[in-house]
Amino acid sequence: MRKTLIASAIGASLLVTACSQPPKTEQSNTAETVKTSQVAIANPLLTASTLQYQAPDFSQIKDEHFAPAFEQGMAEHMADIQAIIDNQEPASFENTIVAMEKAGSLLTRVSRVFFNLTGTDSNEARRALQSELAPKLAAHSDNINLNADLFARVEAVYNQREQLKLDPESDRLLEVYYKRFVKAGAKLSEEQKTAIRALNEEHSKLTTQFSQNLLKLSKAIAVVVDDKAQLDGLSESQLKAAAKAAEDAGQPGKYLLSITNTTRQPILASLNNRELRQRVWEASAYRGTSGELDNRPLVSRLTQIRAEKAALLGYNNWAEYQLQNTMAEKPENVFNMLNSMVPAVVANTQAEQADIQAMIKREGGDFDVQPWDWAYYAEKVRQEKYDLNESEVRNYFEFNRVLHDGLFYTMNRLYGVRFEPRPDLPVYHPDVQAFELFDHGGKSLAIFYADYFARDGKRGGAWMNSFVGQSGLLEQKPVVVNVMNIPKGPEGEPTLVSFDHVTTMFHELGHGIHGMFSKVKYPSLAGTAVSRDFVEFPSTFEEDWAALPEVLANYARHYKTDEQIPAELLEKVMKAKNFNMGFDTLEYMSAALLDMEWHSLPADTPLQDVESFEAKALEKHGVNLPAVPPRYKSTYFSHSIGGGYSAGYYAYMWSEILAADAFAYLRERGGLTRENGELYRKNILEVGNSRPPMESYIQFRGQEPTTDALLIRRGLKPQID
Repeated sequence: MRKTLIASAIGASLLVTACSQPPKTEQSNTAETVKTSQVAIANPLLTASTLQYQAPDFSQIKDEHFAPAFEQGMAEHMADIQAIIDNQEPASFENTIVAMEKAGSLLTRVSRVFFNLTGTDSNEARRALQSELAPKLAAHSDNINLNADLFARVEAVYNQREQLKLDPESDRLLEVYYKRFVKAGAKLSEEQKTAIRALNEEHSKLTTQFSQNLLKLSKAIAVVVDDKAQLDGLSESQLKAAAKAAEDAGQPGKYLLSITNTTRQPILASLNNRELRQRVWEASAYRGTSGELDNRPLVSRLTQIRAEKAALLGYNNWAEYQLQNTMAEKPENVFNMLNSMVPAVVANTQAEQADIQAMIKREGGDFDVQPWDWAYYAEKVRQEKYDLNESEVRNYFEFNRVLHDGLFYTMNRLYGVRFEPRPDLPVYHPDVQAFELFDHGGKSLAIFYADYFARDGKRGGAWMNSFVGQSGLLEQKPVVVNVMNIPKGPEGEPTLVSFDHVTTMFHELGHGIHGMFSKVKYPSLAGTAVSRDFVEFPSTFEEDWAALPEVLANYARHYKTDEQIPAELLEKVMKAKNFNMGFDTLEYMSAALLDMEWHSLPADTPLQDVESFEAKALEKHGVNLPAVPPRYKSTYFSHSIGGGYSAGYYAYMWSEILAADAFAYLRERGGLTRENGELYRKNILEVGNSRPPMESYIQFRGQEPTTDALLIRRGLKPQID
């Protein structure tokens, strides 16, 4: 996920990873067999899909299937766990750890389908069930992770790990399981476990409410414009899209401007009307601060719950608790990394602001630049400095060409793979495309779904998820989806995308191949099941191929004339690539620091006033530039407050250090070659979490990374050829 939530709701719900094999049922007689078969036919979720690699059969799945499948799934999972506990044989790696890897196939299957759909194709029925399920799934996880008898078996195996002489991957799995149980509270007293259960239940309810509020807000805060004249500056295509959006929303003859999930709004770069720019920005920045969808009480209580839970588990704060088993290790290292960059980033941003203020003055403006002015005047500065028109550039980035001749071309050159369309596979929405991934020798590797366009019912942002996870143990191949929110072109017209959307597509496919190239035995260690500050490395790494001249030459072609992007225009695009990087970096760092400050609160801290807390946190770190607010404010910071990246939003920057260093290394070795791709694939993409992340990086690179390539990548340090 590119600066968005990559973790699916499954990860939050099922702390013990289960498999995706058909559920085991006791069949005492023929009548019972027939009955079970009839139920399975009536509810396709109750048995593994017969489609290739168990890809979900969306043509058969209905909303009413989910609730009974969840109920049966939880019951079967607990039966599997109880069988492990009741095993009279001494605890062993096979009868305890491997048995847990095989447990709960039905619950895993239904969870992966359901929580993917609640993010990509939500509706009232699914949201209602999500709210109902949240406390049940939290209790289900607690019943496993806090079970003293189960943990006793895990601990018994862990304590004899040196004598077991397991292979490295099995030893890694044992370590991961033991630490997961301890982190969940397995060593607490019964009184403390009761307290943890209550906090977990409340936390699951509130995070679900927070996420659902954001989904509702995305429609509620859309800006409706009556007068077309106010939209001066938008292209004809943008006007058509806004008119169509208004018509779809029941307001024909008007124009609807949708609000994306960040503080800044891309459309602000084009709108000439300053009052409308302010209206759009305020709709974004003040969302979730009033009415029935006020998220401020949720922010305050969720951060307090996490602090209380951390204290019960013996930690000073949630950040300290969360950073266990990560590359950063402790909050101080995160603060040190971010704060070390603040002076250079702020200085860069202030220089950008001075250029913008000068542009305002040249155009006769008599006001200080405000957040809603930044993108508009920054675009003017960019055009003046680089003579670059964003609308002209988009003509060379037609969506399908970017996908096939950009992303898929690069994957073929680097890894020798090819993506073949699979129109025969059912999809969950007409905009979704299915592909089969084949290796260089013709071997089928995975199923890939591409869901790139914005629509009602889809949460904002971009991410990757899995419908089926890879596992040698379970003989499973991956079924993966990439999701984005690209505004679709008007009916009958092509979808033209920005270069930022192009790099996001490369980013998300980086997550996708991390899942699809996975080649490990155990599902708990497969693909993207790595630490937060490593998982964004493979995705960020793929971004830079989008700007490689060879790759650009293959996909950057005019959508009407098929003319290759002119060398002069391409040179301008490349020179302007790091323009406004001070702003980009500062708004990200401000959000990362805000996330860390919320989660550094001790348990005895009273509920916080959200606006006051934000202001103090930004001032504390010297990043409080009024014209550059955080990329996310707390009330719509789904990464942090929604839970997936709580005390973990820093991970994008941490991972970018690895990505920049890795890309620079491969450029030194010849760039886009199969040899380089195989080196990277073998040592990073295939191994998942089967060994410590830094060990994987050193196996690939030969040394730990430095920050030099990151500073060059962000234009904060000149490149020396």
